[in-house]
Amino acid sequence: MKILIDNGHGQNTPGKRSPDGRFLEFKFNREIAAGIVADLRDKGYDAELLVEEDDDVPLAERCRRANAYSRALGKENVILVSIHANAFGNGSEWTKPRGWSVYTSKGQTKADLLADDLAMAALKYFGKQAIRGDFADGDIDYEEGFYILKHTISPAVLTENFFMTNEQDLQLLESQSGKQSIIDLHVEGIIEYLSR
Repeated sequence: MKILIDNGHGQNTPGKRSPDGRFLEFKFNREIAAGIVADLRDKGYDAELLVEEDDDVPLAERCRRANAYSRALGKENVILVSIHANAFGNGSEWTKPRGWSVYTSKGQTKADLLADDLAMAALKYFGKQAIRGDFADGDIDYEEGFYILKHTISPAVLTENFFMTNEQDLQLLESQSGKQSIIDLHVEGIIEYLSR
């Protein structure tokens, strides 16, 4: 199984930072994505970064790269996890929303199973009060038409790893223990999915 880890956004993406400017999402995403890939490889899994560049890679190109693997290896032999940090508001003020969440495309697909396994790992590391979810269709993931989810042919999920616009969440995002727990939950969730 090829595990593709997508580090969303780039150093040239406007915004995508905490209200005080000290937290840059592109740096966080790359640190988390690199940690997930390294830990999965250490455990013997075939994992790699979808984006090596620091500048933003357009979504169409990200999907093209992912789909090239899916066509070469078979869409059942590839998964994609896109790593993000969430935000709320106008970007210049601290806000109240907080927590971890996972997104899939609309409808029931294998990505829903991957999202479930990631959410269970997130619950283990952060507890129920820290997890945001939409249970309207019986599972925890939010269903959205995000480009990276709609235009990949293999199972794909997007995780929003807490809010950079919430001061409490930001403390977690900046801490080594918080970052390691975010890496660990992704690794455990992916391995659980692969064991199905």
